[in-house]
Formats: sequence, C-alpha cells, structure tokens
Amino acid sequence: MKSQNTQGAALLIAAALILPGCSLAPAHERPPLPVPDAWPAGLAASGVPSPAASADEIAWEDFFQDDRLKQLIRLALDNNRDLRVAALNIDRARALYRVQAADRLPGVSAAVDGSRQRIPGDLAPGGSPVISRSDAVGVGVTSFELDFFGRVRNLNAAALERYLATEEARRSAHIALIAEVARTYEALIADKQLLALSRRTIESRGDSYLRQRDLRRQGASSEYDLRQSESLLEAARATLAQQSRQKSLDENALALLVGANLDQALLPGDDARGGRNALADIPVGLPSDLLAARPDIRQREALLRAENANIGAARAAFFPRIALTGSLGTASSELSGLFDPGSGAWSFMPRLVLPIFDGGRNRAGLGVAKADRGIAIAQYEKAIQEAFREVADALAGRATLSAQRDAVRAQEAAEQVRFDLSRQRYEAGYSSYLEFLDAQRELFAVQQQAIAVGLAELQNRIGLYKALGGGWKK
Repeated sequence: MKSQNTQGAALLIAAALILPGCSLAPAHERPPLPVPDAWPAGLAASGVPSPAASADEIAWEDFFQDDRLKQLIRLALDNNRDLRVAALNIDRARALYRVQAADRLPGVSAAVDGSRQRIPGDLAPGGSPVISRSDAVGVGVTSFELDFFGRVRNLNAAALERYLATEEARRSAHIALIAEVARTYEALIADKQLLALSRRTIESRGDSYLRQRDLRRQGASSEYDLRQSESLLEAARATLAQQSRQKSLDENALALLVGANLDQALLPGDDARGGRNALADIPVGLPSDLLAARPDIRQREALLRAENANIGAARAAFFPRIALTGSLGTASSELSGLFDPGSGAWSFMPRLVLPIFDGGRNRAGLGVAKADRGIAIAQYEKAIQEAFREVADALAGRATLSAQRDAVRAQEAAEQVRFDLSRQRYEAGYSSYLEFLDAQRELFAVQQQAIAVGLAELQNRIGLYKALGGGWKK
C-alpha cells in the first residue's frame, strides 16, 4: 500500500512537469503603426544608391571616418558609467528571470530533524513523566505548484520579456552614447574654428584700433571713430572669452562621456576641419523599418508582451491552485536507529486551494494587469511616434541645412569682398570709417554663422544615423 501511494505521488509530480497545461494570457498582437506609412513628402530623397545597407546595418566604425573620434568612441564604450549601469541592469534582470524560472521546477531539499519532549505526569498516561525522542533524515519537496492554468509559466514569461527589454535598453544606451560622443567631438572642432577666427579678428581689429589711435593723436580722426574701433575690438575679445569657455565645457562633457582622463592627443587638432567627408552617407527606409531598427521600440514591445503574460497570471488566480509537499527518508525514536530496517518514512500532502471569496482581490488584480497592458500599449505607440518625429526632424534638416550652408558660404565670400573693397575705399578717402567698421562687423558675424551652420549639418547627420537605429553593430 505504501509503495502504491509513493508511486502515485511520483507520477503526479512527473505529470505536472511534463504536461504544459493551458495559458490564459491574451495572444500578443502588434498594435498598428500610429504614424503615416511614409515620411513627409520630399524629405526621404537620399541620393544614396538603393542597394546600400540600411542605417542600422552600417557599423559605427564605418560611418565615422575620423580616427581620433573612433578611438574616443571605443574608450566611451569601455568606460562610460551609464553604459556600465545598463550592463549591470541586464545582469540583474537575468538573475530575476532565473529566480522566477526556478518556480517551474520542484525545489528539493535535505533535512535532518531531531526533537526531545517532556510530558508532565498529570498529562501522561500512567501518571508518570514521559520523555519522547524522535530523529529523522530525508529529502523533500515543499509547496510545489502544479501549473495547470499557466500562472507560474506566465510569470516566468513576463520575467523573460523584462529581461529582453533590459537588453534592448542597453542597446539604446549604446547607440545614444556613440551619437553623443560624436556630436561633442564635432562641437569641439567648431569651437577650435571659432577660436581661431576670433584670434584673427582680434589681431585685425587691434591693428585698426592702433591706427585710429595714432590718427586721433594727430588730429586726423574723430573721437567717435576711435571709440567705434575700440568697441569692435572689445566685442571680439568678449567673443573669444565666451568661445574659450564653451570649448572647456565641451571638453568636460566629452571627458564625462568617455569616462576616463582624456588624452590630449585624441582631441581635435588645430587643423581639424570636420566636414561632410567625416561621415558616411546613409539611406532612409520606411517608417515601419524602425520597428526592427530601433531598440527602444523593441524594448517597449517586450514590455507589452510581459504585460500580456501578467494578465494570464492574473486570470489563473481565479482557478484552483494545487500545491504538493512531500518527503522521503528515515525516522526513529533513537538516533542510532535511523538506518535500521523498517525505519523508512514518507509523507505526501497535496493541497488544493479554491478561491471562493477574497473581497474582490483577484478581480482587482486582473484590472491592474489590464490597465498595465493599456499603459504599455500607449508607451509602445509613443515610442514609435517619437522615433518617427526624430527621423522626420533629421530629414528636414538634411533637406535644408545643406542649402543653408551653401548660401551662408556664398554670403561669406561676398562679405569678404565687401570688406576688402571698403578697406581700400576708406584708405583712399572715398568712404567713411563707419562704412569700413560695418563691413568688418558683418564679415565676422557671417564667418561665425558659417561655422555654426556647418556644425549643425554634421550633428544633424549624426542624429539621423542614431534615429534610424545606427550605431549598435560593430
């Protein structure tokens, strides 16, 4: 009889491990795209041959052409603390998943028990005090749930999806870090160009101021012209101080991104020019391509699948829950008799819990799970909309910044000619000093604008690469 009971318990546990049971989780359906099927008219034209690889398939080492920038990106990927935290979050999520997955298998533990008990004489049969002893050694299974309705399996699936979402979050951090290092590096190049321009302007305006001072002493110039010249010189010095400060701020930002002391040999040199040749061309696909290219969208979809699994676990709470507890070993009233013939002992305690009245707890839990899924859907759709906007903004920049750059450069050339002519006219006595100063001021402003527009175009191309999911592949 004992043998039959033991075999029946073993068969029940084996069946629980083999039979998949049912799942009450809703089937995952990807919500429709909450954005248009195509980019705004006129923005998607690329000029890149159609067989070219998509942005997410272009390795960052192939996209960026500057060797110093590549070394800085490698350092950042090795040392950046935000990326390190993202990697540790993956380790944490993996461990939590393993904890949850362990519930799908019975936990087996060994136990050694011993007890001594004295019963007073007025409570013991015969009226004399009795000391009872018992010792036991065995292995057992404690509260293993038979997952007939998929509660444990759905909780395990939810933990797996959260783990996968954490991996996607790390990929997003990886891509964002690469783009930010590149943007800051290009900003440093622009800082150096602006500083060089300011120094040349200060030198030119300094010569002009000294000449006006000499002319004033000779009575050949007015106090007004002298002060105008002095004002422009001090304005250029103020600009130089501001640009020096901005250069220091950008270097500090780059050091934080890299996460290590910056080797000056890796910073842009005084001859660095940046430019379009510093970056590779990238094609643009359809908005639907972002679903596979952008890890932040994949992260949100994984979290949505996790919420579907949570609904399945919440639904399973309405059904009976069966748990098994059992042990097999030896027991004896004397420690020396634990392994004597006939000392074998076992216990098998199935437990069935059927919810009858819980004050609405299970129904509220299901309501929370459904609300969480609604939130996950909204966040998934928002991630798609944000990705669509980022790409559309970058495409708008690509469609207009190059034209703006060409126009500003043409304006710069025209202002340079105007400045040279105004200086010649002033020195020949055909125009006033005020006309010369105005040409000098306009040339400096346009030269600064040309550098700023060039930087904006480069950073926009980096932003387009990032928005299309580029930067993850090595």
